[in-house]
Amino acid sequence: MGKETSAGVLAYRRGAAGPEFLLVHPGGPFWARKDQAAWSIPKGLVDPGEAGWTAAAREFAEELGQPIVGEPEPLTPCKTPGGKLILAWLAAADLDLSELRSNLFEMEWPRGSGRVRAFPEVDRAGYFAPAEALWKIHRGQRPILDEAIARLTARFAS
Repeated sequence: MGKETSAGVLAYRRGAAGPEFLLVHPGGPFWARKDQAAWSIPKGLVDPGEAGWTAAAREFAEELGQPIVGEPEPLTPCKTPGGKLILAWLAAADLDLSELRSNLFEMEWPRGSGRVRAFPEVDRAGYFAPAEALWKIHRGQRPILDEAIARLTARFAS
């Protein structure tokens, strides 16, 4: 896996009107006031020599503070407009998000101040119906969500 390969999990649950998808909102000051096209599947870089699913499960646990327990179903790899490859898996998981515990990252803030502050990698998480999820998710990850919606809509209808 190259350094520009990420792996993640698109978790879903059965909602009253069909599938609902778990997305996470990035923490830190840059994303604080952004909502549309700002959310993501829980994902992160694949370490050298690491299997894609192993990286996806690790990142899910780091960003949400809980392991993914659903059976993973591979989705079609997706190349973002910036050139990063995202490996994604679909997994059923109805999680309690009230105690979100994300890992932290550090950055200089305010920029140029010389002060380093810690921020959660993920500051919010939620389950969203397909239309809202498509509005919230990063544009580069929409193909992942589109494929999952198509699979689950057909599956839930039968």
